[in-house]
Amino acid sequence: MGSSSVAFVPQGSIAQIITYMVDKNFDLHPEVDKYLLRFIGKPQAGWVNINKEVLTRGDFLYKLCTAKAPLKAITYIPGETKELLFVQLALAFELSYEKLHEEYALATPYVDGFIVPETYYIPVGISEKHLIHFLLAHAKAYHKAVFEKIFGEFNEAKWQKFIIIASIIQKEAANVEEMPLVSSVIYNRLKKDMKLQMDGTLNYGEYSHTKVTPQRIREDTSSYNTYMHKGLPQNPICSVSKEAIFAAIFPKTTNYLYFVKNKSGTHNFSQNYETHLENIRNGF
Repeated sequence: MGSSSVAFVPQGSIAQIITYMVDKNFDLHPEVDKYLLRFIGKPQAGWVNINKEVLTRGDFLYKLCTAKAPLKAITYIPGETKELLFVQLALAFELSYEKLHEEYALATPYVDGFIVPETYYIPVGISEKHLIHFLLAHAKAYHKAVFEKIFGEFNEAKWQKFIIIASIIQKEAANVEEMPLVSSVIYNRLKKDMKLQMDGTLNYGEYSHTKVTPQRIREDTSSYNTYMHKGLPQNPICSVSKEAIFAAIFPKTTNYLYFVKNKSGTHNFSQNYETHLENIRNGF
C-alpha cells in the first residue's frame, strides 16, 4: 500500500475516491470495492492513518472510513529557503533531511521559490516521497491559479522570471508597501544594463541567514552574486508571497536606481548615486 503510514483521501463520491486511490497505485478493485464501501461507510476526506503493516483490502477500506491521522502544523514563511523548511520537516516528522532533498530533486527542476509559503497541516507517518509530492502538487495548483488569474494562461518561462524577481523583492523589501518600489529598482537597473548589486541575492539556499560580507561578494562566483554578474540569478532565492509576485508583475513606475536602509528599518530610495551616498551618510 506504499511506504507512508498515511494516505490522502480527496473529496468526492465513492467512485471518484476509488479511482483516485487506484491512480495512486493502491491495490483496489474499482467495481467491487465501491460496493463494499457502501456497506462500510464513505471514506473520510483528508489524511487517514493506515499504519505500515500489511492490510487486507477489507481492513484498508475500513481504515479509509474510520482512521483519521494526527496532524502537525508546519509554517513556511515568505523569504525562507527550502533548505530550512526541510530542516523543520525532518525534525518534526523524524524524516531524513537528505532524502527530502533527493525526492525534491527527482520530482522537480525548480531549485527554490516553488513551494508555497503558508501553514501546512501534515500527517504524522508520512514518508519523504509522499510529503514532497504533496507540497509540489499544492504548489503547482497554486502558481497555475495565480498566473491564470492575471494572464489568462500559465506560461512557464514567464512564470519563472517573475518568481526570480519576486524572490529578490521578498529578501530586499522591508514591508509589503516597499515591494513595488524595490521591484521598480530591479527593472530600472536591468533596463540600464546595471548590475543589481543586492545583498539579498546571496542569501540563497544554506546561506539564508548568513551575513553578506565583502569576502563573500569577492569569492561567491555563482549566478546569485549580483555584484559580480549582470542580470538576474538563474533561480529564485527563496519562497515568495503573493504580494511579492504581484510586485514583480506590477512594479511601481519610478526612476529609482538605489535604496538603502534607514534608521526606522525601512529604505530610502533615490534616482542618482549622489543622493544615494547622502542617504547612506544619514541612514545610521
